[in-house]
Amino acid sequence: MEITLHPIGIIHSPFATKEEAPIQGAFQPEAEGTVEVFAEFAASLKDIETFTHLILIYRFDRAGEVILSRPTFLDDEPHGVFASRHPCRPNGLGLSVVRLLRREGNILHAGGIDVLDGTPLIDIKPYIPRFDSYPEANEGWFAGKEARQKPPGRE
Repeated sequence: MEITLHPIGIIHSPFATKEEAPIQGAFQPEAEGTVEVFAEFAASLKDIETFTHLILIYRFDRAGEVILSRPTFLDDEPHGVFASRHPCRPNGLGLSVVRLLRREGNILHAGGIDVLDGTPLIDIKPYIPRFDSYPEANEGWFAGKEARQKPPGRE
């Protein structure tokens, strides 16, 4: 089975390199960027400004080699790629929750951005706490892992 996805827009951020981008947006909530939705999809943004947060689904278009079990940015022990959020994944899809700061036509201003400038946008979904938040969920092996700098050569 083959699946073909086409970008619906481009994410713009202050991060030109992988080294500059935060591991997760929660580690750099002050980082701001824009989400440019292509004109032909502008009508799909109707009522989006009624939400405070959005889920961005995008393509890790500059990710490195896919290795199914590897050390991650927050741990030196190897973990399966499906038990991590590492960008080097079989289908190369990323997901970020961002704050919607404002909308200007087909441009969404977002806070807590954590992706590279020029990243292809695949989809947007509203973040709805009633559906998307599970306070009883555990963090698995991430529990107790503190934020740190990305280890060099990790990707």
